[in-house]
Amino acid sequence: MASLPLLAADGADADLVVFNAKVYTVDSRLPKAEAFAVKNGRFTAIVNTAEIKALATKGTQTFDAKGMTIVPGFIDTHNHATGTVLVYEVLVGNPYEVEFVTIDSIVEKLRAKASVTPPGTWVEGYFFDDTKLKDGRMLNVHDLDKVSTDHPVVVHHRGGHTGFYNSKALEMADINKSTPNPAGGTFDRDANGDLNGRVTDRAMGALNRVGKRATYTPAQAMQRDRDGLAYISKQFVRYGVTSVHHEGGNLSALQEIRARGELLHRVSYEASGKQLEAMISGGIMSGFGDEWIRMGATSEHTVDGSFSERTMALSTPYPGITPPYNGNVTETQDELNAWIERVHRAGIQVNCHANGDVAIDMFMTAVERAQKLYPRPDARPKIAHCTLINDDLVRRIKAAGAVPALFTTYAYYNSDKFAFYGEEMMKHCMAFRSFLDAGVQVAAGSDFSPGPFDPRMAIQGMATRTGWDGKTWGANQKITVEEALRVNTLNGAYNSHEEAIKGSITTGKLADFVVLSDDLFTVPKEKIKDLQIVRTVVGGTTVYQT
Repeated sequence: MASLPLLAADGADADLVVFNAKVYTVDSRLPKAEAFAVKNGRFTAIVNTAEIKALATKGTQTFDAKGMTIVPGFIDTHNHATGTVLVYEVLVGNPYEVEFVTIDSIVEKLRAKASVTPPGTWVEGYFFDDTKLKDGRMLNVHDLDKVSTDHPVVVHHRGGHTGFYNSKALEMADINKSTPNPAGGTFDRDANGDLNGRVTDRAMGALNRVGKRATYTPAQAMQRDRDGLAYISKQFVRYGVTSVHHEGGNLSALQEIRARGELLHRVSYEASGKQLEAMISGGIMSGFGDEWIRMGATSEHTVDGSFSERTMALSTPYPGITPPYNGNVTETQDELNAWIERVHRAGIQVNCHANGDVAIDMFMTAVERAQKLYPRPDARPKIAHCTLINDDLVRRIKAAGAVPALFTTYAYYNSDKFAFYGEEMMKHCMAFRSFLDAGVQVAAGSDFSPGPFDPRMAIQGMATRTGWDGKTWGANQKITVEEALRVNTLNGAYNSHEEAIKGSITTGKLADFVVLSDDLFTVPKEKIKDLQIVRTVVGGTTVYQT
């Protein structure tokens, strides 16, 4: 077996040697290996078992993998990773797995919260999924009126673009059956024309402005953010995720948990609001930071609605909806042009949420305009989701060097929503095959909380296009397991200009890797999500093990 060159001075005195493994490196120069060495947090040798033992000295830690499979640490390029909701709020659905719940269970949990909440103060539920209800019908305003008539109540869809409200909340916001829909959002109605409690996208702003919410001192707020980040970091490494692109969040809290040794994964921090303004005014560009916390692209700048909640902006109406509905565009082309130009000129990697073909076209128009006005090589404009494409959009994305971060676990987790779009449209959604065939460096972006972030579920769905319900949609977009592994590792590193230091098991790169109980290339594809994460290692240090 050929070896990649040793980068240590003499290859000796390794901190860690791993042997008797099936190593899938995601490095085309040496795709497979048996063993490797780590020193000072980086891979220093990738060889065979006999050779690696010569690098072990008295102080070297050894790990006999006993034939288990090792892959690079997984990289999630789109994640709302604060964790505070997971620790402190009422969860009405399962954040991590496919699980069906009842409307009664949701009402019961929220009633319990209302019983200890002052009247007039919001009672909120999180991680709701409308297609994961045993009742076989939609949650509505009448269900939530059973929670309380004294509190405004909202159940947040895990997709983040719709909320379900009780009558008290709608009344406090002065919304009634005659209230018109605002631009970029809707107040949904039932067959009789009455409000059904579902509110989408920008229409939720009217409700966000009313009612009381719990308040915290700065110290309390910081503690909550620290607790949330420390908790979700443990969850990431439990699933083998070693690098995550954070959509905003408390940057100070992130630095504090790092100082305390509670940050177990690497962070590409994607700024918005005050943080982004500080970057622009202070001349801080993408890439500032170190191997643990690095300023990446912007946080997603929203252009349209949601795939899972059926509000993304389409060029053709949604099938079977009367009156015709094309989804929600959440800002004008001129607004988008101005925002992208300003960020691009500042040397910051732009990142926009664009799901539907209408929104992706708007994004590309703005990017092409910005590059013409201010050419910047290898800018890698990032498209979060980039769900519904056509041949011309793929061509423009390739020409611009854009880096889509597609939903990954959706093919398995959200297959129960694909019927809302139909097979013909699903042939062009989450189009990994189309992008890879065009030479586009497409990456994996779970969008947690909207989707689970388990990379095993992601790889299985990408390779099979078959959901939890056994139904297959858009099979033309299947990719191989090898390609799916690359999308979830090396392509993720490329997404944030970090391919030189992570994403593959290569000498000189950061020693981030995952030990799996079995070989993801030989188990049946429909069993990949059931592989056990035996160990997760970041920088040569074990951060999770069973």
